[in-house]
Amino acid sequence: MSEVQFLDLKVQYATIKDEIDAAVIQVLGSTAYVLGPRVDAFEQAFASAHGAEHGVAVNSGTSALHLALLAEGIGAGDEVITIPMTFTATTAAISYTGARPVFVDVDPETCTMDPSQIVAQLTSRTRAILPVHLYGQAADMDPIMEIARAHNLTVVEDCAQAHLATYKGRPVGSIGDYGCFSFYPGKNLGAYGEGGLVTTNDGAAAEKMRLLRDWGQVRKYHHEVLAYNYRMDGIQGAVLGVKLKYLNGWTLRRRSRAALYRELLDGSGIRVSKEAAERDHVYHIFSVFHDERDRLRAHLSTAGIQSGMHYPYPVHLQKAYADLGHKIGDFPVSEQVANTQLSLPMYPELSDSDVARVVEALKSFA
Repeated sequence: MSEVQFLDLKVQYATIKDEIDAAVIQVLGSTAYVLGPRVDAFEQAFASAHGAEHGVAVNSGTSALHLALLAEGIGAGDEVITIPMTFTATTAAISYTGARPVFVDVDPETCTMDPSQIVAQLTSRTRAILPVHLYGQAADMDPIMEIARAHNLTVVEDCAQAHLATYKGRPVGSIGDYGCFSFYPGKNLGAYGEGGLVTTNDGAAAEKMRLLRDWGQVRKYHHEVLAYNYRMDGIQGAVLGVKLKYLNGWTLRRRSRAALYRELLDGSGIRVSKEAAERDHVYHIFSVFHDERDRLRAHLSTAGIQSGMHYPYPVHLQKAYADLGHKIGDFPVSEQVANTQLSLPMYPELSDSDVARVVEALKSFA
């Protein structure tokens, strides 16, 4: 029996191969290899799909976060509130500006930022709040936005795992001041390489980020500010432009895979992550939780089923952030998630029979 893959990018490519190949060949023929019309068109289409006026395409999701913070002038001496249950890119972008990441724990049901903990962490140096829409589910944005507006703080949404996710009917990336997306190949909308994008409704901020991504050039060889090479490649813009047309259908298919997992796991004793009311989860990751996670993962592997972990080491316990002075027990919910979370196979083309096979293996362990 063949292995159930955690993610299968080949099968998706096969379904759209002719369109992708034609788009890439067009870029090769045009020689618009960096930025260019394909990137411009994708920026506009992606921003529109997320209810935002402007999109600024860059070379990675990390660069998107970095530019959003820089657009607000955040730097040395400032503090940005975020969560430790995330990929290190979230906090790395804060550190790149010279600012200090300040952590709050996550909600145990959704694994997203617990807004009730934010106010206690505010200081005179706090400049921004950076919630993470983890696994594809929006953070609880209304209370986050209320706190931000009351204290004159910027909100930068980390949407790296949450393309087309919504919160109370509003697309992520249009709720805060900035939305930062990743197009790493395994994401719900993945490039064939690296890529990222910032959404915003602030035209002046968008222009500033366009300047910062392209060496600070107002025109060739005229550099107004010290800046970066964060430009998106033309080929990635072409690939993403093709794939964006299919994203809504792929998202519905992910949600149907998740619904089937939930139905078949009901009563199994395996804890499944909660989908909160009024939030359309897009299931970049389908999470289950078990106190013997590592043994469960080994059991699945023996049964020919791939799985993953997102993330087994929370950021506050990483050696790279030892200077923040945190220890085990500082953020107990994040630590519990890190110790118990397991990611099951999840992609739009995943078959009913493969979902059933995964569930059968989970039940045999439970």
